[in-house]
Amino acid sequence: MADTPLPIGLPWNTSVALSNLMKKIHVVLASILLFLAARVFAQDEVNPVLRPPKGAQVAIVVFEDLECPDCRRAAPLVEEAAKTYKIPVVRHDFPLPFHKWSFNAAIIARYFDTHSKQLGNQYRDYIFEHQPEITAENLRGYSEKFAADHKVDLPFVVDPQGKLAAQVTADRDLGKSIHLEHTPTIYVVSNKTQGKPFVEVVDRTQLFQLIDAMKAE
Repeated sequence: MADTPLPIGLPWNTSVALSNLMKKIHVVLASILLFLAARVFAQDEVNPVLRPPKGAQVAIVVFEDLECPDCRRAAPLVEEAAKTYKIPVVRHDFPLPFHKWSFNAAIIARYFDTHSKQLGNQYRDYIFEHQPEITAENLRGYSEKFAADHKVDLPFVVDPQGKLAAQVTADRDLGKSIHLEHTPTIYVVSNKTQGKPFVEVVDRTQLFQLIDAMKAE
């Protein structure tokens, strides 16, 4: 950085002091700009999928496969945590390619979502409840029973234009964008702007403690 020209007519000591002061100001300003740039960069780095819904401070984000036995085991704990802390759960589809009926189940869940998100989530929980008995061949029968019990029509062709399948695929692509490798993958996420605003729940016995820690920050 070039030295700031000394003002004409000032005593030598004053001119040197003023020059040194200007250099310090330049250094401080540069440091501030670097800090702000780093903060903006850090915030931009966080994938929006790892942020809570608008208006929520903390949330649970779950990527699940309706045919996955471990997703079935995790679902009641996630629901319990959400009710205990009164925080939202954001459920994403991540059907694994080696499962025979999970993608179709996710499409049907999306159909029930079109009636209400609550109904769609009730269907997902219903599928988890009956997962051990469900096959690719009888998935339709279980879905029809759920529809009848909730007084909703289930059309013969659930997704004629492929829009619901596209939504499931988009969710799976979201998971791939954050390098998901397994289901369920569970995160506790927050809207904080400093530090790391999300944490993966690797050990589900620590879910409540992780929520406590995120809310305390």
